[in-house]
Amino acid sequence: MNIELGKMNHLRVVKHVDFGVYLDGGEEAGEILLPSRYVPENCQPDDELDVFLYLDQEERLIATTLTPKAQVGDFAYLKVAWVNQFGAFLDWGLMKDLFVPFREQKMRMQQDKSYIVYVHIDEDSYRIVASAKIDRYLQTPAPDTYQNNDEVDLLIVQKTDLGFKAIVDNQYMGLIYDSEVFRPLHTGDKVKGYIKQVREDGKIDLVLQTGNSAEQVADFSEQLLNYLKENNGHSDLNDKSDAQLIYQTFGVSKKIFKKGVGDLYKRHLITLENGLTLTHKA
Repeated sequence: MNIELGKMNHLRVVKHVDFGVYLDGGEEAGEILLPSRYVPENCQPDDELDVFLYLDQEERLIATTLTPKAQVGDFAYLKVAWVNQFGAFLDWGLMKDLFVPFREQKMRMQQDKSYIVYVHIDEDSYRIVASAKIDRYLQTPAPDTYQNNDEVDLLIVQKTDLGFKAIVDNQYMGLIYDSEVFRPLHTGDKVKGYIKQVREDGKIDLVLQTGNSAEQVADFSEQLLNYLKENNGHSDLNDKSDAQLIYQTFGVSKKIFKKGVGDLYKRHLITLENGLTLTHKA
């Protein structure tokens, strides 16, 4: 049996004790304590539980049924719970906070502020720790298996002069250019995005909405038509309106908005004077 420190494991209950239950960690780990506060009701020997394994205050292997905000191998946006002379401690959803040594901080972390970090196991101490020096843990270059318009998971890292840096699928760094941002984004946001292109240098350009799907445009065209019918046949928005205002109103990018407007206009269902206005045909 291979157990994984800092990750969820599926383990069998061996026996009950006054202070919890012991789980079978195999020959290498032996029996692992799951304290009483985490033991499910009516738990019996031979039941199998999904537990997270970490080290307690005495550096002993221990289990919990709580799911932390991040596991080993994850990038995450976590808040500093407290700081001492050795480093910072992050709230990651467990009783024991996650340690960030000073050497793993880009700048001195401050209590109650949040930072993007990478969770890993320190090779020297075998403790679960975090690092704010995330670049060393990103994979480069991006694989050529990504295709344009592939859907990906994004973690927003920071605003730059060009746009927003984002971690792609918990592995690669990508960029959403300002021209592609049509809704508010903040560090730590987890959003869906799409591959715009993987460049020859392996860097990834991203978009938040493809706008290339005929089905997307058709769906929005009907949404826009219904909106106009429900709002006295008019909207002040047009193709020169602010992208964030369009998103706040319709939940779509400016690109899809313009295509939907073009679709209704070609079908002679709207006019474009002073905004959008339904025709008698609609």
